[in-house]
Amino acid sequence: MTLLLLLGLVGAPLPQAAPGLPGGGTPAGGAPAARPDTLPPPVGREAVEALIYPPLVFDPPEADEHEVLGVPVYYLHDPALPLVDFFVQLRGGPGHFPRAVFAPISALPSLLRLGGTRTLPPDSVDLKIDLLALQVSFSSGGGGSLVGLNALTDTFDEGIALLREMLLAPGLDSAALEVWRGQQLEGIRRREDDPQGLAYSEFNRLMFGDHPTGWVATEEDFSADRLSRESLLAAHETLICRNRIILGLAGDLSWEDAELRILEFLEPWPECAEELSEPPVAELRDEPGVFLIRKEVEQSTVIMAQPGGLLLDDSPEYFASRIADFILGSGGFTSRMMTRVRTEQGLAYGASSLWGASRRSQGLLGALTFTRPERTIEAARLLRDVMDEFRGTPPESDEVESALEEIANGYVFAFESAAQIVARRMGYRAQELPDGWLERYLEGLQEVTPSAIAEVTGRYLDPSRMTILILGDPTRFDPGLEELGPVYELSPDGSVTPWDAGF
Repeated sequence: MTLLLLLGLVGAPLPQAAPGLPGGGTPAGGAPAARPDTLPPPVGREAVEALIYPPLVFDPPEADEHEVLGVPVYYLHDPALPLVDFFVQLRGGPGHFPRAVFAPISALPSLLRLGGTRTLPPDSVDLKIDLLALQVSFSSGGGGSLVGLNALTDTFDEGIALLREMLLAPGLDSAALEVWRGQQLEGIRRREDDPQGLAYSEFNRLMFGDHPTGWVATEEDFSADRLSRESLLAAHETLICRNRIILGLAGDLSWEDAELRILEFLEPWPECAEELSEPPVAELRDEPGVFLIRKEVEQSTVIMAQPGGLLLDDSPEYFASRIADFILGSGGFTSRMMTRVRTEQGLAYGASSLWGASRRSQGLLGALTFTRPERTIEAARLLRDVMDEFRGTPPESDEVESALEEIANGYVFAFESAAQIVARRMGYRAQELPDGWLERYLEGLQEVTPSAIAEVTGRYLDPSRMTILILGDPTRFDPGLEELGPVYELSPDGSVTPWDAGF
């Protein structure tokens, strides 16, 4: 089945019943035979098999690209509902700045939303959002923040004016700041209450070291010396400037109407004082070792990984790694890991692989699962065995075809709304991916062969090099922990000591 055929399921006209097919079937090698008019219309299975489908054509809407005052703007007209979605992509996050300003850079998106404006206290902003039936969202990651506004067409002018005030003239209310600081400090104090979250953050610290991805927040990060209204104002001056933003608008506005409002939105924005520095490239840990976090829990966490070796780019190796990861473990119930760990051995409810990559840094390549304490070591060994068997061996052709079909079929959900299409184009632009990346991504996947998967796994996948982290109660583990590699004890503060097998 071709990709276009798969994607064409979306938006295709509903199938129409054929006017009569004796026996309900389609003669091999030919068009359906004519059904005599004197026969009653087919029913049941015969009726279903008589359906004739029109040719499937996939023609998704595309966002137009414009430029207003030097700012890229993605726009898609969608008059289906009297709604307008407006997005502001702010480039620059904790990964672009030193650790000393981690807290104000992290806090700024939340305080822009919760801290009021210079003319409106926080509760008045909330009240205005409710009265205008607006949806306002601020989300952030290591590379930046995404601000979203959803409004009725009739209230969009008031909504975008309020959003502009929240972004350019924030109140950064001191009481809201203290609430946010308290939430972060409480999160630090309760960090060990979340075993999986603790395992993830400590594994990132092990693998990424003193890189923003490996940072674990401390009380010092959120102290008054590092996080204050003054430090927030400095972060605001650094991040909120015109040269680094990308805009998107989708909904019930013509481009002529949208352009006028975007121009008015952008005119007060200041120019950026300096270029945004590139985030550092991570130097990942690349040596074997087993790190144990003692914790009396009923479910052990097992994570193992090595440097992934690849960047997110238009290369055959990158596309092969996507299919390889899907077949190995990220593909859910049909993946090899899920089949072996859950279905065949009953060791865990789930198991998955991971193979990350970004535009500038390689990610992690490995696997993880959660299992009961008495079978922890058995589960860790099985994860390594599955990866060892997969390494350098071409998968079956039907595995590759099935993976491609599942991935391609999943992409129909990327076109559910105009806002979704615009936001995705903005995301590609923020990651400096080429125009048409989605189409190229799917084309690249279709070119992957079993031998290409064998080559890429043979080159990069090596379970013997992986760092392993196990969080659990070692007094209940099955035997064989030392057989996984040199064992160390890892404390929640990141310190490492030699493992004492006598506990």
